[in-house]
Amino acid sequence: MAMERETMKEAGDSGTPLERYVNSYVGNFIHVFLSVLAILVMVGACIALFQIVHYGFPQLWRVPDEYQTLHQLLQKILLLAIAGELGLLLLFHRTSAAVEVVMFVIARRMVATDVTAFDLLMGSAALAVLLVVRFYFLPGKPK
Repeated sequence: MAMERETMKEAGDSGTPLERYVNSYVGNFIHVFLSVLAILVMVGACIALFQIVHYGFPQLWRVPDEYQTLHQLLQKILLLAIAGELGLLLLFHRTSAAVEVVMFVIARRMVATDVTAFDLLMGSAALAVLLVVRFYFLPGKPK
């Protein structure tokens, strides 16, 4: 019995019964909740991907203003990338996923039609810094 108490204390499970209950059940509930949110985000992204492929790409050949249509498609595709990375972030809580979400958000903003030269300069600098952070300062091999 004393051996079990020492093992529990070493594992960090010491505390009142209420604390153990909160750590166990509420933590599991939060994990399931975040997993459901990630699944919903990915389902929405899959529906949006179908919509982009089925309706968006043919517009490049039908609409006389291909440039504006291409801008809209690029923004939608980057939004899908943001959704995918956000799903990964909700599931795995990796720092690299958070950095990649921010990178996609900056890239999407830079593709917008109302972007100024200063926005492009600052976005490029921010992307360069985030790339350096991602590849040189975060643990694990970049994929």
